[in-house]
Amino acid sequence: MTHTRFNPELFADDVIDAETRALNAAIVAAMDGMPEWWDVGAETVREARRQGRGPFPPTPQSPRAVMRMIEGPDGNRIPVRIVAPAHPRGIYIHLHGGGWVLGACDQQDPMLERIADNAGLVCISVEYRLAPEHPYPAGADDCEAVALWLAKSAKAEFGTDVLTIGGESAGGHLAAVTLLRMRDKHDFRNFRGANLVFGAFDLTMTPSQRQFGNTRLVLRTIDIEKFCDAFLPAQYDRRAPDISPLYADLSGLCPALFSVGTSDALLDDTLFMHGRWIAAGNPAELEIYPGGAHGFTMFPGALADRARARMDEFLRASVAD
Repeated sequence: MTHTRFNPELFADDVIDAETRALNAAIVAAMDGMPEWWDVGAETVREARRQGRGPFPPTPQSPRAVMRMIEGPDGNRIPVRIVAPAHPRGIYIHLHGGGWVLGACDQQDPMLERIADNAGLVCISVEYRLAPEHPYPAGADDCEAVALWLAKSAKAEFGTDVLTIGGESAGGHLAAVTLLRMRDKHDFRNFRGANLVFGAFDLTMTPSQRQFGNTRLVLRTIDIEKFCDAFLPAQYDRRAPDISPLYADLSGLCPALFSVGTSDALLDDTLFMHGRWIAAGNPAELEIYPGGAHGFTMFPGALADRARARMDEFLRASVAD
């Protein structure tokens, strides 16, 4: 059954709770004056994130996590970070965010632990290659390679071949691209669920991306422009389905949960993609969080707690017998 929570009142300013308002103000204040990655270099900002400096709270490393190397499509080796429950019911392929430029597979261990424990899934976070050093299609190729490895080997490796996939921001984009590649290139249609969290699905820029402006609430219009320019060499058509999955044939895909906050520059991406997912005949659920900024699920607070619990519920139900 398709379930949609699409109440106009969710978008009203007066329904944003005081805690979320205070958090958003704190994020803007914390990011004021921070250097731009395109000025200081992507690696400088990556290192700052590794050290817990920047807009997002530092994330502890899980003693349960193990690293594994997977053969890549270009002779490269793809690191994956694995957090597994004692008795897995399935597998969750996780693709991290960061505008295809920042982020890493070891910067969300608490989330991997939570999903492993609450949904019973082996969480496998992919260290795909990053732009601008490795522009499109390198990162998407790596995600596809890991998904193909699991499609062939998950049962032998982990005792289950029940697959789900998901990610945040650029990771949501890569998750959608991976689903399409697995369907079209490998005739693989056995994913049980997709957890698509404030993803970027139209790299030609939706109205909410263009209109967001310069308020430094994690992601601004200029950030999106710079990330896309780093990720995509000029010769590519940005409306190609492998680049902007909003324009793809979305038929025959798995059930999906779309989550987004109303204070996110990528709001339209989720609203539009959810609509197209349903129009293509796929089950989909939509959760809208009043006042939620881009990346709000990585911060403490009741709004993030509610979103995280909803995602866990969706993933748990996706692998139910």
